Amino acid sequence: MKTESTLQRLRGSLVNSAGTIVFGMEDGTVSIFGLIFGVAATTSSTKTVLIAGASGAAAAAVSMMAGAYLDVETTRDQVDATLLAADRSSGALANRLAGAGLTAEQSKALARAVRDDRDAVDALLLALTGGAKAPLNPLEQALWMLFADFLAAAVPILPFVFLPISQARIVSGIVTVALLVALGIGRAQLGKRNIFRTVTETVSMGVGAALAGVAISMLIDRYFA
Repeated sequence: MKTESTLQRLRGSLVNSAGTIVFGMEDGTVSIFGLIFGVAATTSSTKTVLIAGASGAAAAAVSMMAGAYLDVETTRDQVDATLLAADRSSGALANRLAGAGLTAEQSKALARAVRDDRDAVDALLLALTGGAKAPLNPLEQALWMLFADFLAAAVPILPFVFLPISQARIVSGIVTVALLVALGIGRAQLGKRNIFRTVTETVSMGVGAALAGVAISMLIDRYFA
C-alpha cells in the first residue's frame, strides 16, 4: 500500500513537472552537444573530451537546478503576495478584475459575491495570475531539472567512453540528433504545436550549438597553434 502511494506521488510529480523535464533535457542536450563537438574537433584525446563534457554537464545541471528553484519560488511568492493583498483589501480583487477587462460595476459585484469565501477568492485570483490551484514545489522542480539536464547531457558524452574518438564523434552525433527529435515531439505534444515545425526547431538548435562549438574551438586552436 505504501509502495502504491509512493508510486502515485511520483507519477503525479512527473506529470506536473513534464515541462521542466523537457526543458532540462533540451538544455542539457544542446549545451553539451556543442561543448563536446567543439572539444572533439580539435583533439584526439578521449580523456580531454570526457573531462570537458563531464565538468560542463555537472556545472550546467546544477546551474539549471538553481534557476528552476528560484523561478518556481518567485512565481509562488508572487501568487501568495497577491492573495495576501486580497485579504488586506476588498478593493484589491475588484481592481485586478477591472484590470482584466471587466467594467467597474462588474468588478465590484463579483468581488462582493466572493469576498466571504476564501476558496473562491483564491481560485479567482489564481486564474487571473495564471497560477495553479496546487502551486509547484520549488525543490521538486529543481530536482527534476537536475535529473533531466544531467541525464540528457550524458547522451552525447557516453559514446566517447566506449568508442575510439573518430567513431565516437559519429555515434554521438547520431544518438544526440535522435534524442533531439524525441524532445521535439515531446515539446509539440505538451504545447499542442505542429510536430514537424517543433522537431525542426529543436534539432536546428542542437546542430547550431554543435557548429558554434566547433567553429569557436577551431578558431582558438588556430590562434594558439
